[in-house]
Amino acid sequence: MRNTIFDLPPRGVQARRLNVSDWPLKRPALRLPPLHGFTLVELLVVITIIGIMLALTLPGVMASRESARRMACLNNLTQIGMALANYEAAQESLPSGTIDAEGPVRNIPQGYKMSWLVQILPYLDEKVLFDQIDFSVGAYNEKNARGRAINVPTFVCPSCGICRITPPAPGSDGQWSSSNKSRAGAGTWTASNYAGCQNGVETPIDSDNDGVLFLNSKVRRDDATDGAAHTIFVGEKLIGLHDLGWMSGTRATLRNTGTPPNQTPGDSSSLPVAAKPADDDPDATKPDAEMNDLFVGGFGSCHPDVCNYLFGDGRTDSITNSIDPDVLRKLGDRAGGELIEGGPTRGDWW
Repeated sequence: MRNTIFDLPPRGVQARRLNVSDWPLKRPALRLPPLHGFTLVELLVVITIIGIMLALTLPGVMASRESARRMACLNNLTQIGMALANYEAAQESLPSGTIDAEGPVRNIPQGYKMSWLVQILPYLDEKVLFDQIDFSVGAYNEKNARGRAINVPTFVCPSCGICRITPPAPGSDGQWSSSNKSRAGAGTWTASNYAGCQNGVETPIDSDNDGVLFLNSKVRRDDATDGAAHTIFVGEKLIGLHDLGWMSGTRATLRNTGTPPNQTPGDSSSLPVAAKPADDDPDATKPDAEMNDLFVGGFGSCHPDVCNYLFGDGRTDSITNSIDPDVLRKLGDRAGGELIEGGPTRGDWW
């Protein structure tokens, strides 16, 4: 038998003889569709482009978020301004900046020292919190520890966040601590980002200050003879490690316009508060407990380049930190009788 293989052709077609060496039959190659994809270089280029786009858009997004926080901060000041106006309508005067038996007020947790923020609580829909405060004892008494630790959102700037201060316990090593996240506990003091204006220049908090909120003050809006629209009532402040909380009628809730914005030593740092040195006294920068206790300091904020203020006519404004110090001083004095020729109340620094 011959070594051949026969195909089975269709009927009527003669069979074709194939050799075994011709097997398997050669068939036309299949044409696969071309494969598409990124090469490593192309992938790196795409990642780089996306990174550049994110880098270009992120500052704009962050600026938009900060602008929203600044507007929320201005709204807090508006709410405080309305509370002050309602308090004056009910009590025929603005609240006392701080209440104590005698002055000057020292920045230490001793004495009565109930702040003006405590007094306006009922006008901020915080009547329940107000009723929990025992006014027969001082701001630092254990009976008021629970209320002192409560966070009042209207007292907090969104750009800074809640800040709780834990003072050292008696007999401890004297170390203070602060946190923006920890929950309030026994002995915790919740701080405020807003302070009343007690004077036009740096001076201790006392009963003869020329601002609108100071020791045992009973100032009315009409007492701002320079014009309520030209008088700062409340401004933002930064929080230092030794802040005594929103219930304390000390530098924790009172400031003046004698120190430029964001230049108060001790704010937003762990350093002890230092007195502002006099130009002719280089030794004034040396630590001194008495000077530190009496030093008040100025306003400040977490907003870039500006600080928010509430004026006596109810207007709120973001004022640049580079404001003329002399103009700022005049805005802090309720009855200085000095003409303000420029500044935010004259349409400048918008």
